[in-house]
Amino acid sequence: MGMTMSQKILAAHAGRDQVRPGELIEANLDLVLGNDVTTPVAVNEFNRTGCTRVFDREKIAIVPDHFTPNKDLKAAEQCKQVREFAHRMGIVNYFEVGEMGIEHCLIPEQGLAAPGDLIVGADSHTCTYGALGAFSTGVGSTDMAAGMAMGRLWFKVPSALKFVLKNKPAPWVSGKDIILHIIGRIGVDGARYKSMEFMGEGLAHLSMDDRFTIANMAIEAGAKNGIFMVDEETIAYVKEHATKPYRVYEPDADAVYDEEYELDLSVLRPTVAFPHLPSNTRTIDEVGEILIDQVVIGSCTNGRLSDLRIAAGILKGKKVKKGVRVLVFPGTQRIYLQALREGLIEDLVAAGAVVSTPTCGPCLGGHMGILAKGERAGSTTNRNFVGRMGHPESEVYLASPAVAAASALTGKITDPAQI
Repeated sequence: MGMTMSQKILAAHAGRDQVRPGELIEANLDLVLGNDVTTPVAVNEFNRTGCTRVFDREKIAIVPDHFTPNKDLKAAEQCKQVREFAHRMGIVNYFEVGEMGIEHCLIPEQGLAAPGDLIVGADSHTCTYGALGAFSTGVGSTDMAAGMAMGRLWFKVPSALKFVLKNKPAPWVSGKDIILHIIGRIGVDGARYKSMEFMGEGLAHLSMDDRFTIANMAIEAGAKNGIFMVDEETIAYVKEHATKPYRVYEPDADAVYDEEYELDLSVLRPTVAFPHLPSNTRTIDEVGEILIDQVVIGSCTNGRLSDLRIAAGILKGKKVKKGVRVLVFPGTQRIYLQALREGLIEDLVAAGAVVSTPTCGPCLGGHMGILAKGERAGSTTNRNFVGRMGHPESEVYLASPAVAAASALTGKITDPAQI
């Protein structure tokens, strides 16, 4: 029986010729990732083991991005603990404020993720790097501690779902719309502990940013990971960013998948996830009149340069509707600088948006954009659970940067084709 992409990567890192779904294996890690929220717990567990050094100073990355710049005293203490640990261990890939970014935008940009890698991170959206053909998954802080100490972890080999993408998306349909459509179709548990594997000729019409967005939200369908076939677009990105050798894995012709889905990208419409689940989706034609108080453009899902270009292109020369707060969060410092060079930041600010430092802040209801009781937000983030962005009686509507920017101009969820 053949293996899927994910199974091949796990087998290689376990030193095995073959693995099977459900099997428990121990595999070597290429990267262990943590942030300012999850790393302090991992550090405490690491210290309890009595370890005095990490397994590899270059294969650990720590990015303080959730509550930074420090939002309060507790955040400051957490970041101090992380900073001191990183310095004490000599961790090469520690990114302080001023050089950091939102972790899942920063790691690929820094060339720390590549095809064929086995990556774990103490953050559920670590599955983002599957866009590059890596097996990448979120773990708990205790697992992060073990990974930092030993450089290997136990895994249960996942079975897989196959997604065959066909044709070219229509105007205003992006990676965000594609993944929201998929989650709406299979549900938030439709891929529970499975690998979501994406392939097909439709990939040729998806940018790397689209793929990062899709892989990022695999966890919202309950997946263990999301992973894309490596193609010319991937290799071009890797050549520009990667700093290490890599290996491409393709599924065997007789690889076994639990389910296979075909998606005709040409018929998809801009899609919005209504409260309080990413699976509660409607196309833009079915939305009705949903008034909003705030728009958030950014996050590890949609804070990349192409996202800012789309938003700025819609907002340029126009004004945000009075009474609507628009918050923009570039994914990294490099993205921020390029957006400045291209005039995107000026266009956004002139339209009435606020542009902030890279941070996860509002996405998790942490800081810099918390919603009050009864408020609604149109957001390019990845989750819209009860209280996700603030008060339990607030609401979050997930959408693409195009829909978010168009909605900022009208004060209600709006089809960008109407602007």
